[in-house]
Amino acid sequence: MSGMRFHGNDERSGTVSTIPDDCNLLGNKQTRGDLGKAIAVIVLAYSPRDLQQMRWNFSEKIQNIDPAYRKLLEETITGYLQGTYQNVRLMDQQGTFSSMREPVPDNVRAFWNMVAVQCTKGDGEDRLRFLKFLLVGFCMFVQGLPGHPVGMPFPGGDKVEVIDGVWYCPVRTKANDVDAALCPFCPALQTPEIGYLRPPVNASEHRKQEFIRNCYDFHNFNG
Repeated sequence: MSGMRFHGNDERSGTVSTIPDDCNLLGNKQTRGDLGKAIAVIVLAYSPRDLQQMRWNFSEKIQNIDPAYRKLLEETITGYLQGTYQNVRLMDQQGTFSSMREPVPDNVRAFWNMVAVQCTKGDGEDRLRFLKFLLVGFCMFVQGLPGHPVGMPFPGGDKVEVIDGVWYCPVRTKANDVDAALCPFCPALQTPEIGYLRPPVNASEHRKQEFIRNCYDFHNFNG
């Protein structure tokens, strides 16, 4: 059956579960730590070779784009996938999740419901596609990071950035009509249009919020 996976090291050890089963489990977690631990159980059942296969698959899909852009994109995505996988492993080994008692964001269940749909297509790519979403979900809901890594390049030269502790993405509000888009779940803000002032360095939380409000409430009047 498509999406079935054997667990050997979690509370359902010895059972065969499906990707929808896993997504339902993840969608029920209430704290960042509990979600992180549950994701780790699933992610660490994958092997480094699975990560390599994801890299190969991605490289094949972008063969026809500009070589310079393709190289930068491959390097960014490879570092993101491998780095997140290692973070999951390290945090699990160190017992970090037990101290992360903050509640998960309200849209966690909606995210995993979307993942369940996207990863049960029966096209032979469900298993690795699920791994991608697991790593992205870990970044967004456990670590509080954007779904696309800082430095992620987009056509036209824009990149995901972090400024004074605030994440900015140039496509944050551009893809909400795409079924599998990460944007509705991502903690990043939309990158202000060219000409906006950057947030002040070492600003107070009040000043940061004022900057954001000015950008989004009064952007038509920016000089």
